Amino acid sequence: MSLKINEVFYSIQGESSFAGRPCVFIRLTGCNLRCSYCDTQYAYEEGNSLKIKEILAEIGSYECRLVEITGGEPLLQKETPALIQRLLDEDYEVLLETNGSQDIDRVDRRCVRIVDIKCPSSGEEEKNDLKNLNILTDKDEVKFVIGDRRDYEYAKRVLNLIPVYSTRIRAAHFSPVFGKIEPKTLAKWILEDHLDVRLHLQLHKLIWGQGQRRV
Repeated sequence: MSLKINEVFYSIQGESSFAGRPCVFIRLTGCNLRCSYCDTQYAYEEGNSLKIKEILAEIGSYECRLVEITGGEPLLQKETPALIQRLLDEDYEVLLETNGSQDIDRVDRRCVRIVDIKCPSSGEEEKNDLKNLNILTDKDEVKFVIGDRRDYEYAKRVLNLIPVYSTRIRAAHFSPVFGKIEPKTLAKWILEDHLDVRLHLQLHKLIWGQGQRRV
């Protein structure tokens, strides 16, 4: 059983409630969306086929038990749930970052599923599979990348579709589009509306800058 892998690397987790922790990233090749602010376009096509045992051998060399499966869109590859299950069975702590367009119910619920729900400025809002909102558990997280006020209002509306979202999921993240909206602007809106969400900044970009190939 093989998957097409764009890259495997060791870095600091930067885009969830696990931000700040050392993490091994497995970036899968391929994406069905073309978001306006995408910073991983190199993952659309580039990659090599690796067997699951080869992936496990590579990540094992980093001596880190936190692993994130990302992309691209990882769930486009039918073998991804099997990779996640294998990692969990070997006692890794596993995160999946998915773009919100794919059914997450086929992913082992021991995995932390981070669903990146697309806002209007992404250009891909219509691709959201909002049925996923009813599948989320208290291990899972949602993320909204926000570029303007319209995105912010959309994110608030979607949050209200999650049954009792403040207790149903681990966290809801509001993240400003890097370089497009000031974090203090988004912080102001959140405070004005008394939202129970996390203002999230892309920690890896604050450390290494926009151009580095870091998740």
